[in-house]
Amino acid sequence: MKNEPPHTAPQGLCVGCDYAGSLLNIGRCRPGDTCVRAHSGRQMGRFFRANAAEAILFLDDLFWERRAIAARYAPVDALDRLINDPDEAVRRVVAQRLPPALLAQLVDDPDREVRMFVAERLPAEHLDALMDDADYLVRVTVARRLPHGQLTRMAADTEREVRKAVAERLPPFALTLLAEDAEPEVRAIVARRALPALAARLLADSEWWVRLAAVNAADPVAVRPLLDDDEPEVRVAAARRLNGGQ
Repeated sequence: MKNEPPHTAPQGLCVGCDYAGSLLNIGRCRPGDTCVRAHSGRQMGRFFRANAAEAILFLDDLFWERRAIAARYAPVDALDRLINDPDEAVRRVVAQRLPPALLAQLVDDPDREVRMFVAERLPAEHLDALMDDADYLVRVTVARRLPHGQLTRMAADTEREVRKAVAERLPPFALTLLAEDAEPEVRAIVARRALPALAARLLADSEWWVRLAAVNAADPVAVRPLLDDDEPEVRVAAARRLNGGQ
C-alpha cells in the first residue's frame, strides 16, 4: 500500500500561515474545521485543543476572541498579562483561571461577570472587598461564601436576594437580625431556621407562609393557636406538629 501524500496547503487562510508547512502536514490543523486563523470560535477552539502549546503565542493577538480562546489553554502563569485586557470576554476567562492569590487585582473590574467569577474564587478572607459591590448578584455570591463572622454586616443589604442568602447562612442565634425584614421571603427563611423562641414570635407573622415555615421550628405548645389559623395549610401543619409529625 502506497503512503498517502502530505496535505497540500490550499489557498485562502493557509497562505502565509506559519502552520501550513507543519501542523497542516501532520493533520493537527485543517482548513474549515481546525484553524487558528479562522474567525470562528469553534474552529479556533478545536485548534487550541489539538495544539495547546501554541496558545501562549496568541495571548496578544489583535482579535479579542482569539485571545479569549487562547487564554483557556495557555499556561496559568502567563495569564497575568491579560488582567487589564480591553475585552471583558478575555478577562472573564482570566478570572476563571488566574491563581486565587492574584484575583484581588480584578475586584474592581467594570464587568459584572468578571467580578462574579472573582467572588466565586477569591480566598474567603478577602471577600470583604466585594461586600459593597454595585451589582447585587456579586453580593449574593459573596454572601454565600463569606465567613460566618462577617455575615451580619450584610444583613442590612438593600437587595432582598442578598438578605435571603444571608438568612440561609447566619447561625440560628443571629437570625433575630432579619426576623422583622420587610420581605416575607426573607422572614420565611428565618422562620424555618430559627431557634424555638424566635420561631414562636414568627407564628404571628402577617404572611401565612411565614407562619407555616415557623411551625416546625417552634415548640408544640406555641403552635396550638394555629389550629384556628385562617389558612388551611397552616392549620394542617399545626395539627401535624401537635401530633408528633404524624
